[in-house]
Amino acid sequence: MAERLQHGAERIHLGWPGFGEIPPDPSVRGFDDLLALVLTRLDRPTALIAQSMGGALALQAALAAPGWITHLVLAVTSGGVPMAEHGAEDWRGAFSLAHPRLPDWFATAAVDLSDQLPSVAIATLLLCGDADPISSAQLVVLPGGTHDLAVEQADVIAPLIDRHLNPPQSPTAP
Repeated sequence: MAERLQHGAERIHLGWPGFGEIPPDPSVRGFDDLLALVLTRLDRPTALIAQSMGGALALQAALAAPGWITHLVLAVTSGGVPMAEHGAEDWRGAFSLAHPRLPDWFATAAVDLSDQLPSVAIATLLLCGDADPISSAQLVVLPGGTHDLAVEQADVIAPLIDRHLNPPQSPTAP
């Protein structure tokens, strides 16, 4: 994806120690250490592009250094919101079993930024898949919708909210 971007900015790829081709680093023992790695790389205004758990880390960086982060692109991420209460699949057990040599701190991290997210005032692009059982999101864009959307299009929005709160039940076998 980075190779296909036409934007002229310098690209710096940060890999996580112990993942893929990045050798383990004994000084990285959890998300706080990863955040420190990201923050030490900030030497100018920067856009962060992150996927999955990296999205929670990018949001932590934006909260810790808001003057340095100009844009966020968050792909298939929980964004530091506990997703189980929203019906998302818990990927951690299967991930740990499938990748027993990866650092355990990745699957055991419990990042909850729910209370802090309203203070993130950075241009953000959210990328979600409609078949992603982990980030569990749905986007509905209403043509002509303004900031008073809930009032102006209440007849359209109310059924969407009802369907979200009460999803159709799977038929059960007799």
